[in-house]
Amino acid sequence: MTRITILLADDHKALREGLRQILESEKDFHVVGEAQDGRQAVAMVNQLRPDVALMDIAMPRLNGIEATRQILKAIPATKVLILSAHNDYAYITGALRSGAAGFLLKQNSAHVVGEAIRQVQNGETFFGPVVARRLHQLEGKSPTRASRQQPEHACLTSREWEVFQLIAEGNANKQIAAELGIGTKTVEKHREHLMQKLNIHDTAGLTRHAIGVGVIESSVQLTVV
Repeated sequence: MTRITILLADDHKALREGLRQILESEKDFHVVGEAQDGRQAVAMVNQLRPDVALMDIAMPRLNGIEATRQILKAIPATKVLILSAHNDYAYITGALRSGAAGFLLKQNSAHVVGEAIRQVQNGETFFGPVVARRLHQLEGKSPTRASRQQPEHACLTSREWEVFQLIAEGNANKQIAAELGIGTKTVEKHREHLMQKLNIHDTAGLTRHAIGVGVIESSVQLTVV
């Protein structure tokens, strides 16, 4: 039997361990790695080439939406399945626009998670029942059609998304430069460009917007710089 290889990406260790135990009880699943943030998930997918990446959204350093975008650009054969605690509209549509093959909630049963992994591996899409209902209620459209809508932040480049999150998490320009391996002046340019694109001109505004579109969670302790 050819097993489906899976990477788990979530910043909560206990959840990753629980998922691994559940998934590996299935004969056709094999968990090949665990990532604790989006940046590590991108690196591990490049290294391990799993069939499916099971991805949380609100993770430090790089959120699951941007991580999904980067993964699918580099390794399009890997299917990304979002497993989130949140069913906010911004989270769902952001994930779909990034190219995720499906979205389900963490409170879904192990059976539903297993079914979702098998379906996306077979080239299908999968939406948990609560997620599908929410999209229909808010849009009156199918999940696929809803994913085509382009809000103002869709014009951000991949690097601008990274800088956006790190600013919202309270990092100063020097810290962002060190994290991304770029110069401080380059960070300043990215900050200027994303503020222009979003029509937001202060850090507090960027932070509020980041929470609103699901880049970070409102529970994150933030320091405005």
